[in-house]
Amino acid sequence: MNVILIVVLVLVGVVLLLTASWAYLTANRLDRLHVRYDLSWHALDAALARRAVVARAVAVDAYGSGPEGRRLAALAAAAERAARPVREGAENDLSAALEMVDPAALPTALVAELADAEARVLLARRFHNDAVRDTLSLRERPMVRLLHLGGTAALPGYFEIAERAGMPGGPVSRRVSARIALLDEQGRILLFCGSDPAVAGDGSAPRWWFTVGGAAQPGESLAQTAVRELAEETGLGVTAEEMIGPVWRREAVIDFNGSVMRSEEFFFVHRTRAFEPLTTGHSALERSYIHGHRWCDATMVRELVATGEPVYPVQLAELLAEANRLADGSGREPGGRDESQPRPIR
Repeated sequence: MNVILIVVLVLVGVVLLLTASWAYLTANRLDRLHVRYDLSWHALDAALARRAVVARAVAVDAYGSGPEGRRLAALAAAAERAARPVREGAENDLSAALEMVDPAALPTALVAELADAEARVLLARRFHNDAVRDTLSLRERPMVRLLHLGGTAALPGYFEIAERAGMPGGPVSRRVSARIALLDEQGRILLFCGSDPAVAGDGSAPRWWFTVGGAAQPGESLAQTAVRELAEETGLGVTAEEMIGPVWRREAVIDFNGSVMRSEEFFFVHRTRAFEPLTTGHSALERSYIHGHRWCDATMVRELVATGEPVYPVQLAELLAEANRLADGSGREPGGRDESQPRPIR
Protein backbone atom coordinates (compact mmCIF):
# COMPACT_ATOMS: atom_id res chain seq x y z
CA MET A 1 0.00 0.00 0.00
CA ASN A 2 2.83 2.38 0.91
CA VAL A 3 4.50 1.65 -2.41
CA ILE A 4 1.34 2.58 -4.31
CA LEU A 5 1.01 5.78 -2.31
CA ILE A 6 4.63 6.67 -3.02
CA VAL A 7 4.14 6.04 -6.75
CA VAL A 8 1.00 8.21 -6.76
CA LEU A 9 2.80 10.99 -4.92
CA VAL A 10 5.72 10.80 -7.33
CA LEU A 11 3.39 10.98 -10.31
CA VAL A 12 1.53 13.92 -8.80
CA GLY A 13 4.86 15.60 -8.15
CA VAL A 14 5.99 15.04 -11.73
CA VAL A 15 2.70 16.42 -13.06
CA LEU A 16 2.97 19.47 -10.83
CA LEU A 17 6.56 20.02 -11.84
CA LEU A 18 5.73 19.73 -15.55
CA THR A 19 2.74 22.05 -15.10
CA ALA A 20 4.85 24.59 -13.24
CA SER A 21 7.58 24.42 -15.90
CA TRP A 22 5.01 24.88 -18.68
CA ALA A 23 3.38 27.76 -16.81
CA TYR A 24 6.75 29.45 -16.24
CA LEU A 25 7.76 29.15 -19.90
CA THR A 26 4.33 30.27 -21.10
CA ALA A 27 4.34 33.27 -18.77
CA ASN A 28 7.76 34.28 -20.10
CA ARG A 29 6.53 33.90 -23.66
CA LEU A 30 3.48 36.01 -22.86
CA ASP A 31 5.72 38.66 -21.36
CA ARG A 32 7.76 38.79 -24.56
CA LEU A 33 4.58 39.00 -26.63
CA HIS A 34 3.33 41.90 -24.50
CA VAL A 35 6.64 43.70 -24.97
CA ARG A 36 6.39 43.13 -28.71
CA TYR A 37 2.82 44.46 -28.66
CA ASP A 38 3.89 47.60 -26.76
CA LEU A 39 6.78 48.22 -29.16
CA SER A 40 4.53 47.70 -32.19
CA TRP A 41 2.06 50.25 -30.83
CA HIS A 42 4.80 52.82 -30.25
CA ALA A 43 6.02 52.25 -33.82
CA LEU A 44 2.49 52.67 -35.19
CA ASP A 45 1.92 55.77 -33.07
CA ALA A 46 5.15 57.27 -34.44
CA ALA A 47 4.16 56.46 -38.03
CA LEU A 48 0.74 58.05 -37.53
CA ALA A 49 2.33 61.13 -35.95
CA ARG A 50 4.67 61.52 -38.91
CA ARG A 51 1.73 61.26 -41.30
CA ALA A 52 -0.03 64.04 -39.38
CA VAL A 53 3.03 66.29 -39.74
CA VAL A 54 3.18 65.60 -43.49
CA ALA A 55 -0.59 66.20 -43.76
CA ARG A 56 -0.15 69.70 -42.32
CA ALA A 57 2.51 70.43 -44.94
CA VAL A 58 0.13 69.10 -47.62
CA ALA A 59 -2.61 71.38 -46.29
CA VAL A 60 -0.43 74.45 -46.83
CA ASP A 61 0.83 73.46 -50.29
CA ALA A 62 -2.50 72.20 -51.63
CA TYR A 63 -4.91 74.76 -50.17
CA GLY A 64 -2.87 77.64 -48.76
CA SER A 65 -4.70 79.45 -45.98
CA GLY A 66 -8.16 78.60 -47.35
CA PRO A 67 -10.90 76.74 -45.45
CA GLU A 68 -9.96 73.35 -46.93
CA GLY A 69 -6.39 73.83 -45.78
CA ARG A 70 -7.50 74.79 -42.27
CA ARG A 71 -9.83 71.78 -42.17
CA LEU A 72 -7.10 69.35 -43.23
CA ALA A 73 -4.67 70.82 -40.70
CA ALA A 74 -7.33 70.57 -37.98
CA LEU A 75 -7.99 66.92 -38.82
CA ALA A 76 -4.28 66.20 -38.65
CA ALA A 77 -4.05 67.87 -35.25
CA ALA A 78 -7.15 66.01 -34.00
CA ALA A 79 -5.72 62.67 -35.10
CA GLU A 80 -2.44 63.48 -33.36
CA ARG A 81 -4.17 64.37 -30.07
CA ALA A 82 -6.87 61.68 -30.13
CA ALA A 83 -7.01 59.25 -27.21
CA ARG A 84 -6.53 55.57 -28.04
CA PRO A 85 -10.28 54.63 -27.91
CA VAL A 86 -11.19 57.24 -30.55
CA ARG A 87 -7.91 57.25 -32.49
CA GLU A 88 -9.21 54.99 -35.27
CA GLY A 89 -12.06 57.35 -36.12
CA ALA A 90 -9.80 60.40 -36.12
CA GLU A 91 -7.24 58.69 -38.36
CA ASN A 92 -9.96 57.57 -40.77
CA ASP A 93 -11.24 61.15 -41.00
CA LEU A 94 -7.71 62.29 -41.85
CA SER A 95 -7.37 59.52 -44.46
CA ALA A 96 -10.63 60.59 -46.10
CA ALA A 97 -9.45 64.21 -46.27
CA LEU A 98 -6.10 63.19 -47.77
CA GLU A 99 -7.94 61.21 -50.44
CA MET A 100 -9.46 64.49 -51.67
CA VAL A 101 -6.08 66.17 -52.21
CA ASP A 102 -5.09 66.69 -55.84
CA PRO A 103 -1.49 65.41 -56.19
CA ALA A 104 -0.94 67.83 -59.07
CA ALA A 105 -1.17 70.67 -56.56
CA LEU A 106 1.84 69.35 -54.63
CA PRO A 107 5.54 69.38 -55.42
CA THR A 108 6.93 65.99 -56.36
CA ALA A 109 9.04 65.77 -53.21
CA LEU A 110 5.98 66.26 -51.00
CA VAL A 111 4.03 63.65 -52.96
CA ALA A 112 6.87 61.22 -52.30
CA GLU A 113 6.97 62.16 -48.62
CA LEU A 114 3.23 61.66 -48.21
CA ALA A 115 3.32 58.34 -50.04
CA ASP A 116 6.20 57.21 -47.86
CA ALA A 117 4.33 58.26 -44.70
CA GLU A 118 1.27 56.31 -45.87
CA ALA A 119 3.40 53.25 -46.60
CA ARG A 120 4.98 53.38 -43.14
CA VAL A 121 1.55 53.60 -41.50
CA LEU A 122 0.37 50.62 -43.52
CA LEU A 123 3.36 48.48 -42.54
CA ALA A 124 3.32 49.57 -38.90
CA ARG A 125 -0.39 48.81 -38.61
CA ARG A 126 0.10 45.34 -40.05
CA PHE A 127 3.01 44.62 -37.70
CA HIS A 128 0.92 45.88 -34.79
CA ASN A 129 -2.08 43.75 -35.67
CA ASP A 130 0.19 40.72 -36.12
CA ALA A 131 1.48 41.30 -32.58
CA VAL A 132 -2.10 41.60 -31.30
CA ARG A 133 -3.12 38.38 -33.04
CA ASP A 134 -0.19 36.38 -31.64
CA THR A 135 -0.71 37.71 -28.11
CA LEU A 136 -4.46 37.05 -28.09
CA SER A 137 -3.93 33.59 -29.57
CA LEU A 138 -1.88 32.57 -26.53
CA ARG A 139 -3.82 34.49 -23.88
CA GLU A 140 -7.15 33.01 -24.93
CA ARG A 141 -6.05 29.40 -24.44
CA PRO A 142 -8.09 27.76 -21.63
CA MET A 143 -5.11 26.81 -19.41
CA VAL A 144 -3.57 30.25 -19.78
CA ARG A 145 -6.83 31.86 -18.70
CA LEU A 146 -7.39 29.34 -15.90
CA LEU A 147 -3.95 29.98 -14.39
CA HIS A 148 -4.13 33.76 -15.06
CA LEU A 149 -0.75 33.66 -16.77
CA GLY A 150 -1.50 36.93 -18.53
CA GLY A 151 -1.29 38.71 -15.19
CA THR A 152 -2.93 42.10 -14.96
CA ALA A 153 -1.99 43.27 -18.44
CA ALA A 154 -4.97 44.51 -20.44
CA LEU A 155 -5.98 42.53 -23.49
CA PRO A 156 -4.38 44.03 -26.61
CA GLY A 157 -6.66 45.45 -29.28
CA TYR A 158 -6.46 45.61 -33.04
CA PHE A 159 -6.10 48.97 -34.78
CA GLU A 160 -8.36 49.10 -37.81
CA ILE A 161 -8.22 52.02 -40.21
CA ALA A 162 -8.77 52.25 -43.95
CA GLU A 163 -5.58 51.48 -45.82
CA ARG A 164 -4.42 53.88 -48.49
CA ALA A 165 -1.90 52.52 -50.96
CA GLY A 166 -0.66 55.97 -51.87
CA MET A 167 -2.36 58.67 -53.95
CA PRO A 168 -4.49 57.07 -56.68
CA GLY A 169 -4.52 59.04 -59.88
CA GLY A 170 -1.42 60.94 -58.92
CA PRO A 171 2.14 60.74 -60.19
CA VAL A 172 3.05 57.78 -57.93
CA SER A 173 3.55 54.71 -60.08
CA ARG A 174 3.84 51.16 -58.75
CA ARG A 175 6.65 48.76 -59.57
CA VAL A 176 7.15 45.14 -58.55
CA SER A 177 10.76 44.03 -58.71
CA ALA A 178 13.01 41.11 -57.87
CA ARG A 179 16.30 41.75 -56.13
CA ILE A 180 19.17 39.39 -55.38
CA ALA A 181 21.38 39.10 -52.35
CA LEU A 182 24.32 37.82 -54.40
CA LEU A 183 26.89 36.36 -52.00
CA ASP A 184 30.45 35.22 -52.60
CA GLU A 185 32.31 32.37 -50.91
CA GLN A 186 33.38 34.72 -48.09
CA GLY A 187 29.80 35.72 -47.31
CA ARG A 188 30.09 39.19 -48.84
CA ILE A 189 27.25 40.72 -50.88
CA LEU A 190 27.58 42.47 -54.23
CA LEU A 191 26.39 46.08 -54.09
CA PHE A 192 26.14 48.73 -56.80
CA CYS A 193 26.75 52.42 -56.13
CA GLY A 194 24.32 54.85 -57.75
CA SER A 195 22.91 58.37 -57.70
CA ASP A 196 19.84 60.10 -59.10
CA PRO A 197 20.45 60.90 -62.80
CA ALA A 198 17.99 63.81 -62.56
CA VAL A 199 20.39 65.63 -60.21
CA ALA A 200 23.15 67.74 -61.74
CA GLY A 201 25.94 65.47 -62.91
CA ASP A 202 28.79 67.43 -61.33
CA GLY A 203 29.57 64.72 -58.80
CA SER A 204 27.64 66.41 -55.99
CA ALA A 205 24.56 64.16 -56.17
CA PRO A 206 24.09 62.01 -53.05
CA ARG A 207 25.12 58.39 -53.59
CA TRP A 208 23.64 55.20 -52.23
CA TRP A 209 24.28 51.45 -52.48
CA PHE A 210 21.83 48.79 -53.56
CA THR A 211 21.56 45.14 -54.53
CA VAL A 212 21.31 43.59 -57.98
CA GLY A 213 17.78 43.49 -59.40
CA GLY A 214 15.04 45.29 -61.26
CA ALA A 215 11.42 45.45 -62.35
CA ALA A 216 9.44 42.37 -63.33
CA GLN A 217 8.24 42.20 -66.92
CA PRO A 218 4.74 40.98 -67.91
CA GLY A 219 4.47 37.21 -67.76
CA GLU A 220 7.61 36.71 -65.67
CA SER A 221 7.70 34.96 -62.32
CA LEU A 222 9.73 36.68 -59.65
CA ALA A 223 12.44 34.00 -59.91
CA GLN A 224 12.62 34.51 -63.69
CA THR A 225 12.97 38.26 -63.16
CA ALA A 226 15.79 37.67 -60.69
CA VAL A 227 17.61 35.42 -63.19
CA ARG A 228 17.22 37.93 -66.04
CA GLU A 229 18.31 40.93 -63.96
CA LEU A 230 21.30 39.05 -62.61
CA ALA A 231 22.47 38.24 -66.15
CA GLU A 232 21.87 41.77 -67.44
CA GLU A 233 23.51 43.60 -64.55
CA THR A 234 26.45 41.28 -63.80
CA GLY A 235 26.80 38.83 -66.69
CA LEU A 236 26.25 35.86 -64.33
CA GLY A 237 23.97 33.16 -65.75
CA VAL A 238 21.99 30.96 -63.36
CA THR A 239 18.64 29.15 -63.47
CA ALA A 240 15.47 29.93 -61.54
CA GLU A 241 15.89 26.66 -59.65
CA GLU A 242 19.20 27.93 -58.24
CA MET A 243 17.52 30.95 -56.68
CA ILE A 244 16.48 30.75 -53.02
CA GLY A 245 13.33 32.66 -52.19
CA PRO A 246 11.87 35.13 -52.24
CA VAL A 247 12.93 35.36 -48.62
CA TRP A 248 12.27 39.05 -47.88
CA ARG A 249 9.77 41.65 -49.05
CA ARG A 250 10.33 45.40 -48.90
CA GLU A 251 8.02 48.32 -49.73
CA ALA A 252 9.51 51.74 -50.37
CA VAL A 253 8.56 55.02 -52.00
CA ILE A 254 11.36 56.20 -54.29
CA ASP A 255 11.88 59.65 -55.77
CA PHE A 256 14.11 58.82 -58.75
CA ASN A 257 14.88 60.38 -62.12
CA GLY A 258 12.14 62.99 -61.82
CA SER A 259 9.30 60.63 -60.87
CA VAL A 260 7.92 58.98 -57.76
CA MET A 261 7.29 55.26 -57.59
CA ARG A 262 6.09 52.84 -54.98
CA SER A 263 8.44 49.89 -55.18
CA GLU A 264 7.52 46.43 -53.93
CA GLU A 265 10.73 44.42 -53.84
CA PHE A 266 11.12 40.66 -53.39
CA PHE A 267 14.58 39.42 -52.43
CA PHE A 268 16.26 36.18 -53.49
CA VAL A 269 19.54 34.71 -52.29
CA HIS A 270 22.27 33.09 -54.41
CA ARG A 271 25.90 32.24 -53.71
CA THR A 272 28.69 32.29 -56.27
CA ARG A 273 32.43 32.88 -56.41
CA ALA A 274 33.54 36.50 -56.32
CA PHE A 275 33.91 37.88 -59.83
CA GLU A 276 34.16 41.15 -61.72
CA PRO A 277 30.63 42.02 -62.95
CA LEU A 278 30.19 42.74 -66.64
CA THR A 279 28.44 45.97 -67.59
CA THR A 280 27.74 45.10 -71.23
CA GLY A 281 24.11 44.29 -70.41
CA HIS A 282 23.42 47.61 -68.68
CA SER A 283 20.78 49.87 -70.19
CA ALA A 284 21.51 53.49 -71.04
CA LEU A 285 19.78 54.57 -67.82
CA GLU A 286 21.83 52.13 -65.75
CA ARG A 287 25.03 53.40 -67.30
CA SER A 288 24.04 56.94 -66.36
CA TYR A 289 23.46 56.33 -62.67
CA ILE A 290 25.54 53.26 -61.66
CA HIS A 291 29.05 54.40 -60.74
CA GLY A 292 30.68 51.24 -59.46
CA HIS A 293 30.32 48.11 -57.37
CA ARG A 294 31.78 46.48 -54.28
CA TRP A 295 31.66 43.12 -52.51
CA CYS A 296 30.77 44.04 -48.91
CA ASP A 297 30.60 42.23 -45.60
CA ALA A 298 28.44 43.48 -42.71
CA THR A 299 31.22 45.70 -41.34
CA MET A 300 31.75 47.38 -44.71
CA VAL A 301 28.00 47.96 -45.05
CA ARG A 302 27.94 49.71 -41.67
CA GLU A 303 30.98 51.79 -42.64
CA LEU A 304 29.26 53.00 -45.81
CA VAL A 305 26.21 54.07 -43.80
CA ALA A 306 28.41 55.78 -41.22
CA THR A 307 30.07 57.86 -43.94
CA GLY A 308 26.70 59.11 -45.18
CA GLU A 309 26.15 56.72 -48.11
CA PRO A 310 22.85 54.86 -47.46
CA VAL A 311 22.60 51.15 -48.20
CA TYR A 312 19.32 49.53 -49.21
CA PRO A 313 17.67 47.59 -47.77
CA VAL A 314 18.27 49.50 -44.56
CA GLN A 315 18.61 46.32 -42.50
CA LEU A 316 21.16 44.74 -44.83
CA ALA A 317 24.01 44.53 -42.29
CA GLU A 318 21.78 42.51 -39.96
CA LEU A 319 20.27 40.44 -42.78
CA LEU A 320 23.61 39.21 -44.16
CA ALA A 321 23.95 36.43 -41.57
CA GLU A 322 20.49 35.13 -42.43
CA ALA A 323 21.24 35.33 -46.16
CA ASN A 324 24.38 33.25 -45.69
CA ARG A 325 22.50 30.62 -43.69
CA LEU A 326 19.94 30.39 -46.46
CA ALA A 327 22.65 30.14 -49.11
CA ASP A 328 24.20 27.28 -47.13
CA GLY A 329 20.95 25.34 -47.36
CA SER A 330 19.42 25.93 -43.94
CA GLY A 331 16.42 27.88 -45.21
CA ARG A 332 13.73 27.97 -47.85
CA GLU A 333 13.44 25.81 -50.89
CA PRO A 334 15.10 27.01 -54.12
CA GLY A 335 13.33 28.08 -57.28
CA GLY A 336 10.98 30.69 -55.83
CA ARG A 337 8.49 28.14 -54.48
CA ASP A 338 7.63 30.04 -51.30
CA GLU A 339 6.46 33.35 -52.71
CA SER A 340 3.61 33.80 -50.21
CA GLN A 341 5.89 33.93 -47.14
CA PRO A 342 8.72 36.47 -47.64
CA ARG A 343 9.51 38.33 -44.43
CA PRO A 344 8.89 42.09 -44.45
CA ILE A 345 12.03 44.20 -44.12
CA ARG A 346 12.91 47.88 -44.38
